[in-house]
Amino acid sequence: MWKRLPFRLRGYLITMSGVLLLSPDALLVKDTTVDVATFMFWRGLMLGLVLLLIAAARYRQRLGQAILDCGPAALWCPLAFAASAWAFVGATRLTSAGNVLVMLNLAPLVAGLIGMLFFGQRLRRQTWVVIGVCIVGASLMAAGEVGQGSLLGLGVALIIPVSIAVNTSVASSRPGTGKRGLDTTVVLPLGCLAMLLPAALMGGAQLPGGEDMQRLLLMGLLLPLAYFLIQTGARYLPGAEVSLVMLLETLVGTLLVWWWVGEVPAPLAFVGGGMIVAAMLASSLRDLARQRRKAAEGAPDARRLRDEAAEASIARGEPAPPVGERH
Repeated sequence: MWKRLPFRLRGYLITMSGVLLLSPDALLVKDTTVDVATFMFWRGLMLGLVLLLIAAARYRQRLGQAILDCGPAALWCPLAFAASAWAFVGATRLTSAGNVLVMLNLAPLVAGLIGMLFFGQRLRRQTWVVIGVCIVGASLMAAGEVGQGSLLGLGVALIIPVSIAVNTSVASSRPGTGKRGLDTTVVLPLGCLAMLLPAALMGGAQLPGGEDMQRLLLMGLLLPLAYFLIQTGARYLPGAEVSLVMLLETLVGTLLVWWWVGEVPAPLAFVGGGMIVAAMLASSLRDLARQRRKAAEGAPDARRLRDEAAEASIARGEPAPPVGERH
């Protein structure tokens, strides 16, 4: 059943699953009392250990070669991954959640530009429209808190979309042989090491209190699988579309705060959330209607033919087609 789904749909389902697991992250960051260095030390340590265990279980003695196969992505993806984590935690502590979310919403736009300018990834006009609508919708959700907090926090928050865009764009640009794109999840433990070492040098290697430790352990259970799924999504989708799906974190995170803390969202939050859901649903339905219309007219499904060609090349052990052709 899974293998019969189009690659793009697989990518959306994988990435959405990761975003759902990632959604409680902001709550955990806000709800802990430890300093940023201690938080990042334990975040990097627990994430790194779990992600390393997953990579080792999947690749065993081939793990070293799998990392080398990532090429430049073995450097850029871990650095961008660590930078986005440091910036997210730091900005969340320095400024309002609204400011952080507004900056985060720029990630799909930045990723689309990076993919187009540096990797030759082509996005459909429909995707650009959805990106624009979702950015507006997510910004409306955060509008109530915009302007609160420090300018330093705003500057730190600006690092988040750039880092996410670099990671997803570089990851999605690497052609692979066994799947639609190369598996860059194996380099995530290196990103965790890039989180952990600066935090240790800043004095973060200390044991938190009991309640903080419980929250950090919960984070250690949820986030590794979340980041693994999101990074895997970049094997099936352009970086801009992975970043676009990540905007759902704004919607789900707001609903979690409402449910867990009892903080009722502002009316604009419901309007913005509705825009996000409506834009993504309309885009999916339009794609489905287009495919059914072509099939009814007897025209070949170009996307299905590309997917079949990719599967055939995989079976023959040949490299996957270039990114510009894959998307």
